[in-house]
Amino acid sequence: MVAAAEDDLEAQLDLDGSVAATSTPESPDLSALVIPLLKGVLYQEADAALWNALLNLQPRVRDYVAVLDLELVLDEAEGYAFLRSRPQPEDGEGVRLPRLVARRPLSFPVSLLLALLRKKLAEFDAGGGDTRLVFSRDEVVELLRVFLHEGSNEARLIDQIDFYLGKVVELGFVRRLKVQTGQAATFEVRRILKSFVDAQWLAEFDQRLGSYRSLLAGESGGAGKGTKNSTKSTKTKAATDE
Repeated sequence: MVAAAEDDLEAQLDLDGSVAATSTPESPDLSALVIPLLKGVLYQEADAALWNALLNLQPRVRDYVAVLDLELVLDEAEGYAFLRSRPQPEDGEGVRLPRLVARRPLSFPVSLLLALLRKKLAEFDAGGGDTRLVFSRDEVVELLRVFLHEGSNEARLIDQIDFYLGKVVELGFVRRLKVQTGQAATFEVRRILKSFVDAQWLAEFDQRLGSYRSLLAGESGGAGKGTKNSTKSTKTKAATDE
């Protein structure tokens, strides 16, 4: 019996040693992976060691976050991963749980800029050139100018576009690149944008933009017509007064 007890103790020590070996800094536990994912997007280029650990422990991470009603979105080819809420059940089916990952409402100009950049990214990928889509601030201004009411104040228009571009940077879809003093600001479209603006939406993009252009043209035409009618009424009233 003593020999059996010693064998059991040795087996337990071997088990404890194997568990401790899996908790080394080179092999982080689930918390070290889930916490960064809860804070935002995990990029391969930002932390290669953490990214490799996520690839190795991917099934366990998926099971772990599923308890929180979240799912892991991982694109190994593009090198990014993030968490999102699982689809909510339809009305009357199951219990609707509170969202752990909150939705952020976007203004129309910000949504429009994201869609335009997504289309540019698709065109860029189709060209088969470089893997990084980089653009200047002036290119963004020209991209949005046709869709925004320019008016007579050019400086105000550029300030508005800078604000929208800053929002897109804040959301993590665009990265501001470091430049030397005096150089124009440049930005890189992050490929995670492909996960949020899908191919189906992109296929309908030209039609949506056409409708919006027609709406802008109608508003501009109506404003011009209103101005002419106002001028005509003023002249008629002046003639009557005379």
